[in-house]
Amino acid sequence: MEERMKELEIFKGGFATPLPLPFADMGIQAGFPSPAQDYIDRSLDFNRELIEHPAATFYAKVVGMSMRDAGITDGDIVVIDRAVDAEQDDIVVVFIDGEFTIKYIDFSEMKHNRIWLRPANPDFEAIKVTATADFRVWGVVVKVIKSLK
Repeated sequence: MEERMKELEIFKGGFATPLPLPFADMGIQAGFPSPAQDYIDRSLDFNRELIEHPAATFYAKVVGMSMRDAGITDGDIVVIDRAVDAEQDDIVVVFIDGEFTIKYIDFSEMKHNRIWLRPANPDFEAIKVTATADFRVWGVVVKVIKSLK
């Protein structure tokens, strides 16, 4: 199933303005309920918490389901850090032959001048990157923002 061309819409973030939001610093129980806090007096700045390298960070809206089994689905927002070096099995955004795509990166065949881009959905095929491809790793996905409703 060919879907590479429409997998991402990339946006530069605006990180100069603090984004303070109320923060429940006592944590929220995922097991048994705990006594509720009467008030929340700390705030969390999403720009500071989500973004390590503001000048090299972009957001992208995911279009498609090729990374479904990695928990990244259509409509999710991924945070891409271009200052992070890609390592084996990282989820990356790559530019290949004029298109952007998001996949796991597999360097296991580098000695044969091949890189594989692997989807996280068996309905999609892996992409073999050969030495003749116009290819570059554009950035590493460091966070995923999901809407649950």
